[in-house]
Amino acid sequence: MRKDLFNLGPVFGYFFRKNDPNRHTNFNLRTMHFINKLSMAMFLVGFIVLLYRWFIR
Repeated sequence: MRKDLFNLGPVFGYFFRKNDPNRHTNFNLRTMHFINKLSMAMFLVGFIVLLYRWFIR
């Protein structure tokens, strides 16, 4: 089995990276990234709820 299969470094890097002053940004790009982060967070919350229902109850 590959060791990098469960590497979560890029995921945490996406959520907690510093702003790059050389990167061009606008309202649409910031909105898109906010919606992506929100959808990933909602997915993780839903997945945790499913795991809770399967294993705890």
